[in-house]
Amino acid sequence: MTKRKDIWAGLVGVAVIAMAALVWLAPWQAERAPEVRLETLDGDRFALSDLRGQPTVVAFWATTCASCVEEIPHFKDLYAEFADQGFEIIAVAMEYDPPEQVRAMVDDRELPYRVVLDRDGSIARAFGEIRLTPTTFLIGPDGEILQRRLGMVDVERMRERLTGLVPGQPVTEPGDA
Repeated sequence: MTKRKDIWAGLVGVAVIAMAALVWLAPWQAERAPEVRLETLDGDRFALSDLRGQPTVVAFWATTCASCVEEIPHFKDLYAEFADQGFEIIAVAMEYDPPEQVRAMVDDRELPYRVVLDRDGSIARAFGEIRLTPTTFLIGPDGEILQRRLGMVDVERMRERLTGLVPGQPVTEPGDA
């Protein structure tokens, strides 16, 4: 009898762990982007909500992060392809990244999109205590977080998602990407 209880307890434990894994690994959806105020390197101030109506990528990065630097050409390409249709990229430099180092990287790599400094870590906290870079969010025109990615972005998947979000483009369903 005790052996049966142990087996059932083991099965229940496995089921609980499996459910927790499904929740943890499930796509990041149906959550609103946080309301944060941002300031670019050039001193322009705006709220993330000012970009409602436009698909927006918020990318947390650091100049010392090799993967972040490797992503830059891909983000530049996406921006060049979709910016005329209302697409925005906000690159958020982490709190520990020295502003002069960020400025040098922006100038050296000729970043065409907005770069903001998270001077006090409040932006990273608002997005769920972001500590690792790169971490990227795709926010839909309605302000919903459509995708969260820790690590390098799958550029082709992002391009497919954006094709369905920008005006005048065919809609790509989430299951299609």
